[in-house]
Amino acid sequence: MSSPSATTALDYLESLPGLTFAKLYAQPSTALAVFRRMLPHLAKTVVMSMLYLPGPMRAADLEAWFKSDVQSSQERERSVSVLVRLKVLVEEQAGGGAGLQYRLSEAFAKGLRCALTGAVGKGDAGKGSFGVACSAEKDEDVNVKFLDDFARRQWEAILYYVVGSANSGLSGDLEISAGTKRLLQQGNFVQIKSGGKQRLITQAGFTFLLEEVNAQVWSLAVVYLRVCEDLQMDPVDVLSFLFTLGSLELGIPYSTSNLTLTQQHMLDDLQDFGLIYRSSPTATAYYPTRLATTLTSDAPALPNNTSSTTTTAATESNEKGYIILETNYRLYAYTSSPLQISILSLFSTLHTRYPNLITAKITKSSIASAISQSITSDQIITYLSTHAHPVLRRQAAIMSAPILPPTVVDQIRLWQIEGERMTTWKGFYIRDVGGWEEYVKAVEYAEALGVLRQRFDAKRSFFVGRMDQMAGYFKLAAERRRRERDGGGGANV
Repeated sequence: MSSPSATTALDYLESLPGLTFAKLYAQPSTALAVFRRMLPHLAKTVVMSMLYLPGPMRAADLEAWFKSDVQSSQERERSVSVLVRLKVLVEEQAGGGAGLQYRLSEAFAKGLRCALTGAVGKGDAGKGSFGVACSAEKDEDVNVKFLDDFARRQWEAILYYVVGSANSGLSGDLEISAGTKRLLQQGNFVQIKSGGKQRLITQAGFTFLLEEVNAQVWSLAVVYLRVCEDLQMDPVDVLSFLFTLGSLELGIPYSTSNLTLTQQHMLDDLQDFGLIYRSSPTATAYYPTRLATTLTSDAPALPNNTSSTTTTAATESNEKGYIILETNYRLYAYTSSPLQISILSLFSTLHTRYPNLITAKITKSSIASAISQSITSDQIITYLSTHAHPVLRRQAAIMSAPILPPTVVDQIRLWQIEGERMTTWKGFYIRDVGGWEEYVKAVEYAEALGVLRQRFDAKRSFFVGRMDQMAGYFKLAAERRRRERDGGGGANV
């Protein structure tokens, strides 16, 4: 679940109301996808242990499964937090003052059991959830290589459009559709100014370029989900279909007969993204590409780096890493991809271009230019580290040293903070918690969840990045104090 793609999808799912989750989990493919992709390993263990329990489980019994050390307690809190936020686990008070107890959501448990056992469910619920294959309509020309090439071509066109927002001279061989352009604007990956004459890349757009392909697909899919209601589309059908695609088999045609009106409308858009292929707009079958079938797995979204548009050798080099950064700020990039060269030009000054090598230099002015386009120093450093050449990685492993020269990394950060003296976070400031003991418990709970940003012990206040689970914590604490107060009052009488 720690992968960027899973985090992107998780953030969107957490914003959905409980009723939407009930509809989603009615589809076994969705329940299985959430289980496989969104949950940490420890949370999966909890789910499988509770999947066939006849009733709820007391919180004390669940805690007994874990070690009592701090690290284990924090892992337990994080796992339970994810399960509760995804409406997989339901928290409730047991009768008779027995305390807190947990149970699996009925919809999720039923959907996951159907997915694991192959059952359809009552009333054919979930029938066709994993697609309806139609091998009789298989086109012999449409094989795995054809689908990979098609997906790469379509996805590269989107990346070229985003990068071209910073480099007006760069464009792909394929023009993306007007709907995809509008979606990139709605996702704030690019901005259109000067009456449509000027296109600029944003900080979100550069972050999009830095992501792995699977995370890029989910980033665009989340934007699509957020705007689909404006297009008179059912977001539940949209999300269910995306999860279904992640369960399909590459190279097999699937029938459109079992798709809802919303899902049939999606086919044109998904073909523009490179997630599916259809021989014609009226075809009764569609082929999921590798971009789609890896939506709910950790497998690579494409067999080769999508940025490579040249030889196989160059592609293999790019997959392993292609950037060498020296202590004198000189940069050597073993690539011939116009897309990667254009990304490098966003934060470095290009000097010389050879058939398979680019020389460049990171300067104060090149970093300032990147920052003016809302690209941060951390994003630049992340990109350089992620795409570092194997030579740098091997040397760093032998010497137990950082991959990038520390002096260069520090200088890149210093160039950014020359005009900045403050770090900002979005979140919630919590104060007036109560006594010192209650304050410490609340801070420790926030720290266990991983949402604590800053604590101010002198003022008994703290700052958190998210509030949903903290609100539940304070609600339970208030109920506990009320029960203790009522119990104490009864004893005095």
